[in-house]
Amino acid sequence: MEVRKNGRVLAVLDDLFFRVKIEAAARQEGVEVDFVRSEEDVYAKAAERPMLIILDLNCLAVQPLSLIAGLKANEDTKEIPLLGYVSHVQDELRRKARDTGCDFVLARSAFSQNLPQVLKQHAGTTKSVEGGKAS
Repeated sequence: MEVRKNGRVLAVLDDLFFRVKIEAAARQEGVEVDFVRSEEDVYAKAAERPMLIILDLNCLAVQPLSLIAGLKANEDTKEIPLLGYVSHVQDELRRKARDTGCDFVLARSAFSQNLPQVLKQHAGTTKSVEGGKAS
């Protein structure tokens, strides 16, 4: 199943620092971002089929692992690439996120550094990044 790109990214986070980084990278790549902070809003915006969902695995406003499971279990959202980011020292959370269905899990530093390329890659394709899950 192909993901219908609508030129938008859905970002689930409550960290102002990363919000600013994502906004700047998205502006640079010509991508629009919807920022949400509740599971209800995530499901509503995910139904619009964004080209990518970015999830801060430390977001306190949602339960990230159950959110991943719910998105991947839903026929309408399971094909949307899901990228989570987390502190590099949180190996257990990183593993659980991948096991739950998160397509890509990056350390915060790698996420920050590679964000423009990630957005460009997802804006240019409707399929997940080749090479499987990042860690």
